[in-house]
Amino acid sequence: MIRAEQFKGLFSRYKILALLIAIAVLWSLFTWATDGDFLTARNLSNLLRQMAITGMLASGMVFVIVSGEIDLSVGSLLGLLGGLAAILDNQYHLPFWANMPLVLLLGVLIGAFNGYWVAYLRIPSFIVTLAGLLAWRGVLLGVTGGITITPISSTFVAISQSYLPNFASYILGLAIFGTLAFTLFRNRVKRAEYGLSVPSMGLDIAKLVGIGVAIIAFFGVLDAYRGVPLPVLIVLVLLGLFTLMARRTVFGRRIYAIGGNLEATRLSGVNVQLIKLCVFALMGAMAALAGIATTARLAAGSPSAGSLQELDAIASCIIGGTSMRGGVGTVFGALIGALIMASLDNGMSMLGVDTYWQMIVKGVILLLAVWLDVATTQKR
Repeated sequence: MIRAEQFKGLFSRYKILALLIAIAVLWSLFTWATDGDFLTARNLSNLLRQMAITGMLASGMVFVIVSGEIDLSVGSLLGLLGGLAAILDNQYHLPFWANMPLVLLLGVLIGAFNGYWVAYLRIPSFIVTLAGLLAWRGVLLGVTGGITITPISSTFVAISQSYLPNFASYILGLAIFGTLAFTLFRNRVKRAEYGLSVPSMGLDIAKLVGIGVAIIAFFGVLDAYRGVPLPVLIVLVLLGLFTLMARRTVFGRRIYAIGGNLEATRLSGVNVQLIKLCVFALMGAMAALAGIATTARLAAGSPSAGSLQELDAIASCIIGGTSMRGGVGTVFGALIGALIMASLDNGMSMLGVDTYWQMIVKGVILLLAVWLDVATTQKR
């Protein structure tokens, strides 16, 4: 019994580390099975571009699940908004600087519409978004006529097919490392001011060295091919913004409070309904962004875009440590989960594994992730 409790504590504390080890093992297996082709700079760049779209959806889905809700409509919404962006570009020749904000605004409005039904009309989010899954896909087929919209302007396509030049990658890497180092040492000072325990300087320096090596490896591999893909850069920006929102803003803390104890949060004076509506609006914006990125990557608006993408987004969150009970989860963990999902897709495709086996493997991994969440989380 003691050993089981110790395992639960260790796994809960070092869950992200366990996921990173899992990625290392997974990549090693695929590298061995593909005679080294999996770990080439070109394939890793392609893998991260694949992950970026799921990562955009997962970044918004984290907050939906943390608040105790679910959104099954994001795949269909991705397809609809990406298709509308393609139509505005192809048929109405709307410049991209106007196209993107318009589609993002539409995503926010549709997300808020979902949130209104959930928060104010008290319809379960599972039902509301399941209806959206069907309805938005139907709207997509209607507006596109069931045909692929092409061609797309080169400016639009550049959103998913452009790369940062090497010098910009170096500047970005230094900026990320400097920000993390400043945050770490500022936290040391704050903990000391409030009389809290402060980790040893050697441990923090070791962390910084590990972070530095990871950043050098990340940007070095991407620069060895063509540079950092723009969708990957967007995901990194989202990671920073959403992590800051979750940890440093009242809005972020209230999302976690709602998921942790809805009734207590409501009784403390928080407008729970408005917060939930805003969370769904944020999810709509992420679906719009992912739709634009998908259309740009395909250089076309496809009526089948986003099919089952909501399942990958939810699975990424769960694998990354977001609890289906609500109240627990991080954007960083969700992106790690998205990387695992993309690695499975990429590696099994390179090995020629049949599609049905790929679906079975991902389903089993999702089930195991939920089981681990249940087995290692204390009952509340």
